[in-house]
Amino acid sequence: MNIALIIAGGTGHRMNQDIPKQFLNVFDKPVIIYTLEGFQRHPEIDAIEVVCLEGWDEVLRAYAKQFGIDKLKWVTSGGGTAQESIRNGIFALKDVCDEEDILIIHDGIRPMVEDFVLSDVLLKCKQYGNAVTSLPYNEQIFVTDGVESTTQYIPRDTLRRVSTPQAYKFGKLLWAYEKAFQENIGIQASTYANTLMVDLGEQLYFAAGSEKNIKLTTRDDFELFKCYLKIERDTWLK
Repeated sequence: MNIALIIAGGTGHRMNQDIPKQFLNVFDKPVIIYTLEGFQRHPEIDAIEVVCLEGWDEVLRAYAKQFGIDKLKWVTSGGGTAQESIRNGIFALKDVCDEEDILIIHDGIRPMVEDFVLSDVLLKCKQYGNAVTSLPYNEQIFVTDGVESTTQYIPRDTLRRVSTPQAYKFGKLLWAYEKAFQENIGIQASTYANTLMVDLGEQLYFAAGSEKNIKLTTRDDFELFKCYLKIERDTWLK
């Protein structure tokens, strides 16, 4: 069984809006629904769990019903951090999942996950036990000597940008989050499932990514998202 674990427990305080950004409407549809639709339409996704901001679960269920997201099976309360929310989502599936089932963790505010990205992350996870969506890093990276100077750079062919979706076998993921929270390993601010795994000594495997898979953090991100929704591909481009 392949289960999508959508993390939508954030408050979105950086946006300075009255409602969480995952529930903001873009062209008369909430951001979270755009995200869920990517998993709803993919034939290899069997079910969806959303870790939701407390107090918004009924709103989420109502939107899911309105927009035909019938793969949504569970709604779980979020935690104080992203790692706590991921943990809550994993632990809620203890009596549902077998060790070999695959959990695909994805940010609720990345609404443009494409079919080929999901397909590849599932394929790589079946091969290696985990898979992390990634892209090459195309800019030059320099290390500062202080504030305004440098004598050192990092070769960009040694770097990868990683994001969600990330896929893991359930048994390994459950082990990792139980150990991490018991021993306070890899659960600091700004960490995620991938960094937690590395902190626990696990090797990660890269899957395909997409430049369209943007995370909606600022107002500019929302404007870019709207542009992507309106864009039409030129048929003559390969």
